[in-house]
Amino acid sequence: MTLVPTLVAIPSSTLSVAPMMAWTDRHCRYFHRLLCSQALLYTEMVTTGALLHGDVAQHLHHDAGERPVALQLGGSEPADLAHAARLGEQWGYAEINLNCGCPSERVQRGAFGACLMREPQLVADCVKAMLDVVSVPVTVKHRIGIDKLESYDFLRDFVGAVSEAGCRTFIVHARNAWLKGLSPKENREVPPLRHEQVHSLKREFPDLTICINGGITSSEQVLQHLAHVDGVMVGRAAYHNPWWLAQWDEQFFRGAACPLLTREAIEEQMVDYMQREARQSGTPWGSIARHMLGLRHGLPGSRQWRQVWSDHRLKALPARDVMAMAHERVRNSPPEYAIA
Repeated sequence: MTLVPTLVAIPSSTLSVAPMMAWTDRHCRYFHRLLCSQALLYTEMVTTGALLHGDVAQHLHHDAGERPVALQLGGSEPADLAHAARLGEQWGYAEINLNCGCPSERVQRGAFGACLMREPQLVADCVKAMLDVVSVPVTVKHRIGIDKLESYDFLRDFVGAVSEAGCRTFIVHARNAWLKGLSPKENREVPPLRHEQVHSLKREFPDLTICINGGITSSEQVLQHLAHVDGVMVGRAAYHNPWWLAQWDEQFFRGAACPLLTREAIEEQMVDYMQREARQSGTPWGSIARHMLGLRHGLPGSRQWRQVWSDHRLKALPARDVMAMAHERVRNSPPEYAIA
C-alpha cells in the first residue's frame, strides 16, 4: 500500500463528498460525518419548486452533527433561487450550491442543470440574486462542456461570466454532459475525463477557488490534483468504500487519528442513530442501513454482513438484533470468509 503523507491543515471545503441523488440524504451524511469530521458534505439536489410548494422541513431538516453541510439547489429562476437560498441559510447550511451539471431529462424539462451552461448570463443572474440575500458562500457545480462541444473556450467563458456576478468557487466535473442519448449513469462513465481542463481553469483564474470532481478514487489521486487545484470532490468512490473517509482527518486535515474509530464502533453508533430515528420519526432501520453497506468493503466476511443488513425479511426486528445477526453470520462463515 502506498503511504500518503499528512498535509498541512486545509479548509473543510478542500475535500468534499458530492451531492448524489437518492444517496446523500441526511442519514447518509450522518454516517459520513461519523467517519470524517472535517470534509464538506452536500445534500442531494433540492429543486426550488420543492421548497416553494412542498414541505420545507422534509427537504431541509438535518442533524446538527452532520455540519458543515452545503445545500445544492436546482432551478433557473433568480427570484425562486433567492427564496430557496434564504431558507437554506436559515436552516443552517454552510453553503448554497447551484446545480449546473445534472444531465437528466427530468432536469432538462425544468430548464436547469447542465443545460444552464448554455446560458452563462442567466446563471450569473441566479448567483447574484442568491448572493444578495444570504451571507454564506454561493457556489456553482458544472461540467466542462455539454454534448460534443469540447472547446476549452466555452468552459473558460462560462466561468468568467459567472464569476463576474460574485461567484468565487466553482466545482467542476471533468466530463462533458451529453444531454441526449445517455442516461445519468452513462453520463458519469462514457464522456471522457479531461482533468487537464480543470487544471487549466485554475491557471487562468488564480483568484477563484476551483475544485475538481470526476473519476477520483484514491488519496494519492487527491494529492495529485491538489497540486493543481484548490479542492477535490469525491462521489461514488466514497459512497461504495466509506472507510476511505475515515482516513481523511489524519491524512488531509492534520487531525489526530481516533483510536476508537473502528468499523465496529461506527456500526454501533449507527445502530444508536437508527433507534433514535425510529423513536422520533418512525424511520425504518433499512432506510438508514442501506448507506453503510460498504462499511466492510474489502474485508473477509463483508458479503455475509451485507446480506444480513440488506435482508428486508428482518425489517420487523430491532436494529440491534440485526447487528448481532450480522456479526454471528460472519463468525459462522467458512474460514475464507471469516473476519481476520
